[in-house]
Amino acid sequence: MITLLSWLFSSLLILILLPVLVLFVQVLMACLPARSRSSAQGSRPRVAVLIPAHNESSIIVATLNSIRPQLLLGDRLLVVADNCSDDTAALARTAGAEVVERSNDQQRGKGYALDCGVHHLASDAPDVMIVIDADCQVAEGSIERLAICCIDSGRPAQALNLMRAPAGSGLKVRLAEFAWCVKNRVRPHGWTRLGLPCQLMGTGMALVWRDLTLINLASGHIVEDLKMGLDFCRSGKPPFFCPDALVTSYFPRSDEGLTTQRTRWEHGHLGVILGDAPKLVVESITRRNWSLLAMTVDLWVPPLALLTLVLGAFFSLSWLVFMLGGALVPALIASVGVAILSVTILLAWSQFGRGIISFSALLYAPFYALKKIPLYIGFVLKRQVEWVRSKRDDI
Repeated sequence: MITLLSWLFSSLLILILLPVLVLFVQVLMACLPARSRSSAQGSRPRVAVLIPAHNESSIIVATLNSIRPQLLLGDRLLVVADNCSDDTAALARTAGAEVVERSNDQQRGKGYALDCGVHHLASDAPDVMIVIDADCQVAEGSIERLAICCIDSGRPAQALNLMRAPAGSGLKVRLAEFAWCVKNRVRPHGWTRLGLPCQLMGTGMALVWRDLTLINLASGHIVEDLKMGLDFCRSGKPPFFCPDALVTSYFPRSDEGLTTQRTRWEHGHLGVILGDAPKLVVESITRRNWSLLAMTVDLWVPPLALLTLVLGAFFSLSWLVFMLGGALVPALIASVGVAILSVTILLAWSQFGRGIISFSALLYAPFYALKKIPLYIGFVLKRQVEWVRSKRDDI
């Protein structure tokens, strides 16, 4: 009986170890000496920048000001003011953007706003459409780099999308910035080194216009970017990472805004892992779509805090089982997992995180993970399935 339980426990630990190994490979590859990258060389295609916006009057002008100087004659800049109750639309028009106002209480969410924007642009369609969130700053030259990379490859291109901790932020937000850096910079960079596709990240996405027929944008899915990337990959258009283009934004200062944002991201990600990942594995193997399999394997890696919590819990439990029943193998597997995860996080911090948090602050990460337990309990008891906008600091 003890042998059977040990075997079952060991099998479960190996399943938990798989995302740890994927994360380790991604971080290790990202830390290899930098290769020289050739900049985009093709001719600049005609571009439309689409910005879905819901009550973004506090930030929309700054976002437009970071984009407009990068546009050429014939390009379009469109803001979809989606179910707005403020003056987002008026401010966007004053700042020089085309504006479509959409009002639909039944169909809420970014996907519906994107679909509305695409229908508006269709009368004078561009070669490439670039999606930028309303709270983002687009670094100089990024529109051109994204557009050329996208049109030359014929595939969706994803810019480097970073979130910063506002000045004076506490340790919790700075740890969140480091975790975001690992997720959106380190991991896709490592996967790209292996010639594998990356996930779409919701902002800084360049899409070939003619390929928009391959996907269905009109949905209220709370992680529409993940769904969009997987759909493109199914159709033979795996997204690729374009780190030379940079889009940045800031975490909300308020606890309410942070909680709303994290709940939407993490509940959505976990929902896709549990609901779609098994089917995606079968589909990718059956169709021999190895790019889709690579995206699915990448999808298996949960948020760092959750991975730390799960592995820590099984580490403690496995050693308790060993002390009570003498089953050593599960304890050794769990110990290997903790060691690999620790080395992975230290490696990522040493190469990419030193400017974000100090080593002493990094040691606080397990306690930060413990504080997120209510978020994960909420996923089990009351999962968020509808899109909810994060509260801005001034609202």
